[in-house]
Amino acid sequence: MKHYYFLLRFSLTTLALLALLTSARPLHAADQKTLYTCGMHPQIIQDHPGDCPICGMRLTPIRSNEPGPHENATNAIAEVNPAAIMIDPVTIQTMGVRTALVTGGPLRRTMRTVGNVAYDETSLSQVSTKFQGWVEKLHVDATGALVNPGDPLFDIDSPEIYTAETEYLAALPVTNETRSAASLRGERQGARAKLKFYDLTDGQIDALETSRQPARLITLHARNSGFVTEKDVVPGQMVAAGMKLYELADLAIVWVYAEIYEQDLPCVQLGQEATMTLSYLPDRAFRGRVTYVYPTVDEKTRTARVRMEFHNPGYFLKPGMFATVTLVAEVSPNAVQVPDSAVLRSGQQNTVFVALPGGRFAPRTVVLGMPAQDDLDEVLSGLAVGERVVTSGQFLLDSESQLREAIQKMAPAGSAAQSESVANPLSTTVANTAERPVPVAGAPDKIVWVCPMPEHVSIEYDHAGKCPICGMTLVPVGQAELKKTQPGGQVLYYTCPMPEHHVHADKPGKCPQCGMTLIPVMSLPGATNGPANP
Repeated sequence: MKHYYFLLRFSLTTLALLALLTSARPLHAADQKTLYTCGMHPQIIQDHPGDCPICGMRLTPIRSNEPGPHENATNAIAEVNPAAIMIDPVTIQTMGVRTALVTGGPLRRTMRTVGNVAYDETSLSQVSTKFQGWVEKLHVDATGALVNPGDPLFDIDSPEIYTAETEYLAALPVTNETRSAASLRGERQGARAKLKFYDLTDGQIDALETSRQPARLITLHARNSGFVTEKDVVPGQMVAAGMKLYELADLAIVWVYAEIYEQDLPCVQLGQEATMTLSYLPDRAFRGRVTYVYPTVDEKTRTARVRMEFHNPGYFLKPGMFATVTLVAEVSPNAVQVPDSAVLRSGQQNTVFVALPGGRFAPRTVVLGMPAQDDLDEVLSGLAVGERVVTSGQFLLDSESQLREAIQKMAPAGSAAQSESVANPLSTTVANTAERPVPVAGAPDKIVWVCPMPEHVSIEYDHAGKCPICGMTLVPVGQAELKKTQPGGQVLYYTCPMPEHHVHADKPGKCPQCGMTLIPVMSLPGATNGPANP
């Protein structure tokens, strides 16, 4: 009897202990309720697996936000960023999620465009006469011939040249000359200058002085080198003074014109190195420099013309050729860069998914700069070097993130901070106070950057840096202070971007209280001198 009583008492004690342990044990992940949704239609939510009734895709499980005992390491992450979502490793592999590191380093931009080889306009020259005459013989009788300085071009018969030669011979001294030596020297110098004005060489004048006989035919020589691009003279032709007979082009240096899209123009600088390749000379590349950026943009193609100069040894580059021009610009020596495939672009913002420990992914709004080479984008704010972002499968993460946000919005209102953090994931990111000052009470939150030079305040920038015109450091200002800078107005005084410092200086400089660069306060254009915007 006692034996049965002992067994009954032991059984009751064991059941009570098991009940106590069961009531104190937290819910395991397997005991949590799991919802299922469609990656293409996040509005479809079910409490059991199946297929989407709209598109027929397999529903994806969504785990509840309540963590189990094995998730203690990620509780802190969830408290810092409630917008983060957690996906089990099997689902991550099924979704094909891939990640990449956010890198930092020089930001380089590669631009490739089509170039057109043309003549160097500064090397073009024309051959003409300064007198009237008749061409007897052509020494250069074909277009495309190479002419060097001093080469004979043609023989011409001119009465004006014959008269000038006779005057020069008359001014030469003879044995029975009765005039003074000074008078003869003056006449001889004038007659010689007249012959040189007609483009006769010193050798031709010396030969005339030696022979003492005026020549009927005079040979004209080239003064510049180049290839003959135009020939407008034939034997027997009568030519007048100033008539174009030849046109020469020196091909030692050629110009290459290229069309650059307007969004790439900030990356093109004078003196920048350019590389040119030809499809019919694949074994070599030509190096040149950007010498001029034209100030207009074509309205149809939205491109601007850029001129480059290339040396042309061997005359491989011929005007009229098409070539491939490559420009590599280093936009920034050190910039945060993210793969382009990691960015989800919408009409108003750019979003990336940051991979967190414990299989969690958090959406992050980023501000992008210029695109770089190797399919990278510059990140102005929102990411730091070393973070890991999702490069593949982020569209499914985006749909699940929107679904999680919808579920949280349907929850009872309890935590205003949580709603604000979900709406703005960047609220937990520490901003650089030196680049983004804290706005004062009552002032607008929008901050822009302007150059402190009065001539440059008409340009507003959305990021810190240097003025691309003068190189001065851009100054952050609020909307209230921005209204005091009126482009085209007269500078009244200089003040600090922080309105509470009340600085009125006559010259530009630094604020004596915070050290920020002073900005000009300008009157309205055309208004009388007085306080601007009292």
